[in-house]
Amino acid sequence: MTKGLYSIFFLFVISVFSCNRTTPKDEKTTAKSAMASCESNLPSRFGETNSSLDIKQGKADHKGMVWVKGGSFVMGSADKEGRADEFPRHKVELDGFWIDVTEVTNAQFSAFVKATGYITTAERKPDWEEIKKQVPPGTPKPPDSVLVASSLVFSPPNYAVNLNDASQWWSWEKGADWQHPQGPKSNIIGKDNYPVVQVSWNDAMAYCKWAGKRLPTEAEWEYAALGGLKDVSYPWGNEDIEKGKPKANTWQGNFPNKNTNWDGFYRLAAIKQFKPNGYGLFDMAGNVWEWCSDWYDYDYYETLKNTVSHNPTGPTKSNDPMEPLVPKRVVRGGSFMCNATYCKGYRVSSRMKTSADTGLEHTGFRCVAAK
Repeated sequence: MTKGLYSIFFLFVISVFSCNRTTPKDEKTTAKSAMASCESNLPSRFGETNSSLDIKQGKADHKGMVWVKGGSFVMGSADKEGRADEFPRHKVELDGFWIDVTEVTNAQFSAFVKATGYITTAERKPDWEEIKKQVPPGTPKPPDSVLVASSLVFSPPNYAVNLNDASQWWSWEKGADWQHPQGPKSNIIGKDNYPVVQVSWNDAMAYCKWAGKRLPTEAEWEYAALGGLKDVSYPWGNEDIEKGKPKANTWQGNFPNKNTNWDGFYRLAAIKQFKPNGYGLFDMAGNVWEWCSDWYDYDYYETLKNTVSHNPTGPTKSNDPMEPLVPKRVVRGGSFMCNATYCKGYRVSSRMKTSADTGLEHTGFRCVAAK
């Protein structure tokens, strides 16, 4: 492979999280291919794998969880900042469920790994046979030095950059994983109460099985995030995120080169640093993106309009017009990198998506369980 082709390959791999500015409702006529995405251009490394096959099914004890009473709500954007895939709004009815008060922590995930010997996605060598299904035909195989266990690390520049080029603030780091979230020189010592990150959807599913739980459906996640409120933009209501007191761990200032730390944090924060929502749930906005169980389908809400959905579990397959060859799962809630001028993923109805084997420095999860 020539140096030029190497560069193209790397751009394809690391140009992720190109979370462009929010698409207002009156811009819904924009072509689907222009849909803003917070997880773009990242090929699936292993495909949709069942990494939990060897994990013994556990039994949930509901410790650290709260019961959310069943009910109905209108799902989708209640404001003018909603992206096209947040419409149309539609009514959903849900049975009650238990949900983790916080995102799963390093301590909890460590207990899981210790008990099972589980090896996460980021700790495994990528599968070129899977990747080449998603790159242009004839793309040469990169050298083995490229196909190594690695993950994406936030590497902010010290100058302003084009927000359409995410490779300016992401780097693909060999040795980055849940125990080394910023690369091999980093660690999680003293961070037991921080959310585990650099975990893929497959990793989250494996943990949930061991814990006797599951990932929330997208509908359950949004219902829980609302905390009993109706027709609001955020888990705390409609007050702008930078008015009043800090409400979530997000980015203030100029993304990605300057964070004023107004909320007290430059990057990831420990759990329970901000006021919980009406259901007692922490960090339903900001800090880390959270995996949901559903496939991502750009048009899914269209199939639910003028209906009442009871416990919807999402579409039967992925449908992302931007990257039709890469199956995607839903992530919700935004992260410490979300900024009003770039990405309002912390809006309660904001939908994002990524391949199931993707792990990043700002992606984690929480679990739910039935009675």
